[in-house]
Amino acid sequence: MYCTQADMVARYGEEELIQLTDRVSLGVIDTTVLDLALGDAAAEIDGYLAGRYELPLAEVPAALTLIACDIARYRLYDDGATSSVKDRYDQAVLYLRQVAKGDVGLVQPAGAVAETAGMAEFEGGRTVFNGGGF
Repeated sequence: MYCTQADMVARYGEEELIQLTDRVSLGVIDTTVLDLALGDAAAEIDGYLAGRYELPLAEVPAALTLIACDIARYRLYDDGATSSVKDRYDQAVLYLRQVAKGDVGLVQPAGAVAETAGMAEFEGGRTVFNGGGF
């Protein structure tokens, strides 16, 4: 998971999460509903990262926590997302597409697996041809 219930509460408040998850009017956050949205957000993020990073990431970059929260929130709104919530989701997807294309890299915490893990690495070497023929 890229974010937790605590991350969601810190960003959007407990009241909003109760409204979005409490389908039986108990007045509390339904952790089953929230966990499903968090899992869906993680799966969506993984779909973008899989071609570029070794998953699961050793540590979650802060940017992905915010992205995961915005995606999960959008999913919780279902068809009733406000324009602000939809805009945040659209920005999250745009960011993930840029990461997938390699236009934007994830800033991973120290000690995390670098983007080049499992990929070929190249170094500049001496010139094979000197311009004077073979």
